[in-house]
Order: sequence, then C-alpha cells, then structure tokens
Amino acid sequence: MAKVDGCSFRGYSDSHTMNPTRTILHADMDAFFAAVEVLDNPELKGKPIIVGGTPEGRGVVSAASYEARAFGVHSAQPSATAVKLCPHGVFLPVRGRRYAEISRRVMTILRSFTPLVEPISIDEAFLDVSGSARLFGNGEQIARAIKTRVHGEIGLTCSLGVAPNKFLAKLASDLNKPDGLTVIPPGREAETIAPLSVTRIWGVGPRTAERLEAMDIHTIGELAAAASAALENRLGDRATHLQALARGEDERVVTPVHEAKSISRETTFATFLSDKEYIETKLLALAEDVAMRLRAAGRMTRTVSIRVRDETFHTVTRARTLRAATDLGEDIHAVAVRLFREHVDLGGRKVRLLGVSAENLTGPEGRQLDLFTTERTEKGRDVAGVMDEINRKYGSGTVQKARLVQDGQLSDRAGWEGVREQRRDR
Repeated sequence: MAKVDGCSFRGYSDSHTMNPTRTILHADMDAFFAAVEVLDNPELKGKPIIVGGTPEGRGVVSAASYEARAFGVHSAQPSATAVKLCPHGVFLPVRGRRYAEISRRVMTILRSFTPLVEPISIDEAFLDVSGSARLFGNGEQIARAIKTRVHGEIGLTCSLGVAPNKFLAKLASDLNKPDGLTVIPPGREAETIAPLSVTRIWGVGPRTAERLEAMDIHTIGELAAAASAALENRLGDRATHLQALARGEDERVVTPVHEAKSISRETTFATFLSDKEYIETKLLALAEDVAMRLRAAGRMTRTVSIRVRDETFHTVTRARTLRAATDLGEDIHAVAVRLFREHVDLGGRKVRLLGVSAENLTGPEGRQLDLFTTERTEKGRDVAGVMDEINRKYGSGTVQKARLVQDGQLSDRAGWEGVREQRRDR
C-alpha cells in the first residue's frame, strides 16, 4: 500500500518498473502566471496580460495570457518589445510566492491520483497512472477527473496529454491548449505524430530544424523514415535519440520528486585541478546547476556549503548561513568562493572533487530583499527565469553564463559524477 500526502493507495502496483504497457499523463497549467492574476482579479478576464518586467526597464516577459499571445507576445521576450506588439497590454509584476502557493495545491491534487508524480516546473508535471486504474479508471478518465478537480477546487484550467510514455504525453498536452485533453493510444503512436512538425520534438530547436529542412525533413514521420547514416552525418550522436522519439519511443520512467532537505551537486575530475581561478569557475558551474534545481522545485536556500577533496583524499566541508534566502547562482557562487578562499588550504595539493550544496531550504516566502539590492536581485531572477525556460525547451546547457561557455563547461556538465539529492520521506 503506497501513501502520498496522507492518501493510501491500496492495490496500487509500482507499474512504472513492472508493467511494460504504461499510462503516462502530462499535466500543464494554461498560461499559469497570467491565469493566477485573473483568478485573483476577475476584472482582468479577457484582457492581454503580460507578467514580468516593466516595459520601461530591461525586464523580460515571464508569461503572457492567450489574449496577449495573439499579438505575438511570448515568454523570454524583452518587455520593451512586448509593449510595442501589444501597447494596450496589462503589465504585472511576477508574484512568485502566490504562484508557488497555487502550484502546491495543484501538485497535491495530482498526488491524490498516484504517488508517481514528477514536477518538471512550477506549472507542469508527469504522472504515471498505470497502477491507478482500479481506483480511478483509465488514463483518459483520470485526466478528466484531474481537470474537473483543478477547475472546481482552484478555479484554473489545465491541459493534459495521455500516452504510453513521457515524450508523447508532453507532446499531446500541447496539441489542444488551452483546457485541452489529448489521448495517444498504445499501438498508434507513430501514425498519430507522423504529420506533426519536427519542431514538436524535444531538442529540435531552430538550428536543428534548419539542418533537417536542408535534408527535406519537415515532419516527424519524415524524420522517423530517414536514413540513419545520413542523420548521423548531419546531427552526430543526437541522431539516434531524435529518431527514436520520432518513432514514438521513450523509455524514461516517471521519477517522483518529494520535498528536498538539501540539493547538492558535486563532480570528480579525471584530471585533478591546481589553478585556483579555474577551480572557482568550476564552483560557478555547480552553483548555477544547484540554483536552477532550486527554482524548478520552487525552493530557496538559507545555507550554502562546499565540499573539497584533494588528491590525498583529505576532505574539507564548510557552510555559511545567508542573510537572506536565495535561488540565484551568482549568490550561491559568491558564498562558495568565499568559503573556499577562507577555509581551504591545498598546500600544493590538487583538487579531485568539488561539491556545492543548498541547505536549510525554504519557500519563496523566506526571501527578504535588501532595500539597495532589490532591483539587482529581481533583474537577476528575471534573467534566470528566461535561461530556465530556454534550457527546458531546447535542452540543458543551451544558454548559460559566458564564463562557463568560454571555459568549456558545456562538455563537462554531461559527465558529472556523484550527483545526489537528500530527500525527506513522506
């Protein structure tokens, strides 16, 4: 019997590892930030709402209602551009605390149907409901029940995709937004997605799409049928993965994410490090990764710690509590570097392992901004949000700090070892 958030699942089978025929749902809230603003202020209904930076400043759009999208406004767009496209738009600031509060309520509803819920951002999540049929019905019935509860209990709409795997479920949820429900039944995966544009596939951004178009490949079906050797010549190692997705194949399982006590990242180096400036750049890469995961989880950290192990296996661990909670990589990195400079004496020895950890976690309500750093911090959070959005859409590492790109961190990120997250049992 599985238990989640006080709910008991009698007769529930952990089918994401036992049953080859899975039923996966992807739930995606519709224009989430803008929808919450309308929920709190019904007078905004039907108006083009743009959440993010002010049009007078250098901010960016975090979210836009469907009314605003009709004018070409979209997330990650400069607010100055958005106001030119939609001069009568209603510009509103980001209210992270409120969005996180609503997100928690949505996730609670999702977890009442299955313990296998994997949030991938504040407004979307995967569910494996393969073992929930006895309790709640088939995948489509569960999806309809979720939509009914989210609308009835919270007042918002969401779009759901139902399919045999994660890739297809996410693709399906996006086909009939807003307030949509799309089912891709087992055995009909390839024929269902074949007519769709290749840009619907995760990892096919503008550059990859251009390369495929040069091969006269425009649809998912054409990608699935293409010669593998020709694709490898154009796309390299990614060709096999993308062609598998084009055939509707995705073996990834839904990995439940519970409330973390800490989020940490560490890496062991094949070639030990001696240059201190280079070590501090590596700390930046770790700090940025930790910060990104904090934001994805809707969490902030009050304590930052580092772990440094030298070539003799001597290990130093030090921590410092912050004046104010943060979820920004630059803040975490600044503390990590200070700890390294003050407490690590290598004595000529080289570093074999580095780790950065965010501890003493809190929600967005734990943030207290200094009067003189509020503008800088909020701009930093806007930029971080845009980077997160781009990396979620086009793949991790698509956009990152210039210092990391110049240092070759893109290749390092894929090979990190020793990744760990400590979680509280629920």
